[in-house]
Amino acid sequence: MKSRLPALALVAVMLTWASSFVIIRGIAPYVSPAAMASGRILVGAIVLGVVLAVRGGPMPRGLALWLTLAYGALWFGLYTVLVNAAEHHLDAGTTALLVNIAPIVVAVLAGLFLNEGFPPLLVVGIAVSFSGAAIIAFTGPGQRDRIGVLLAVAAALLYGVSVVAQKLVLRTTDPVTTTALGAIAGAVVLLPWAPRMAHELAEAPLSATVGIVYMGLVPTGLAFLLWAYALSHTPAGVTASSSYAVPALAILMSWIFLAEIPTPTALLGGILCLTGVAIARLNPTMFHRTPVNPEPAMTALPTPTRDR
Repeated sequence: MKSRLPALALVAVMLTWASSFVIIRGIAPYVSPAAMASGRILVGAIVLGVVLAVRGGPMPRGLALWLTLAYGALWFGLYTVLVNAAEHHLDAGTTALLVNIAPIVVAVLAGLFLNEGFPPLLVVGIAVSFSGAAIIAFTGPGQRDRIGVLLAVAAALLYGVSVVAQKLVLRTTDPVTTTALGAIAGAVVLLPWAPRMAHELAEAPLSATVGIVYMGLVPTGLAFLLWAYALSHTPAGVTASSSYAVPALAILMSWIFLAEIPTPTALLGGILCLTGVAIARLNPTMFHRTPVNPEPAMTALPTPTRDR
């Protein structure tokens, strides 16, 4: 049973991350994007802060600390607001499909700033993914969809920038510490919207408050602890590929609980987005069983450790 725990942890993480897209969509009519993000990240920061205080461990210093605060503000702060705003225009499944182009963004930034280069498969993957995003943007019923696509793609861009920053921090700091400090930084950035969050929740149904608390406790708090555990006991390729399940689960949950599914063209575009990510992750050496002078394998795309 113990050997199955990392796999079960990954399943739980994917389910909770997918559920957050559905809950955001469900309570969007009652809570504005920044207010929703403020409540969610505040709850998550408290949970992760308590874990960090009990667990202890060395804190990042110097450049690592500044990078942690920066990606916390961008990832836990602005990214969350953008995803919430996107779901005012798009269904949960389409938003999840678009946000999952983030690994492409990570690979591009890694090529530019971490000297990981631009293998041909990465270039092909970029073209395929962004053609999928274009299909979603320009085949929808109206301007509202295009605004939602732009917001979701902007969220993916912030996701990518933050993952690269976190990758640098993780060279000297453990994942739980960097995640907890990032959540705290995000909560501080969103603190000005806390009064608005309290006012809107006071007038909203109880389900809105329950949804925000759930997202803070589970997809933002508990899921990160499970992710860190799975990451330390599972090969990186397995953890990376597991994120492909999130859009599919989000679409299924959205259909069950909200009676919403992406349009056929959105599904086509989303499939292209994920196909592009898969192409970019391919290792060229896998096609050559016995190379005479094997080149170093293409660096694997950094695995995001943030919920969608």
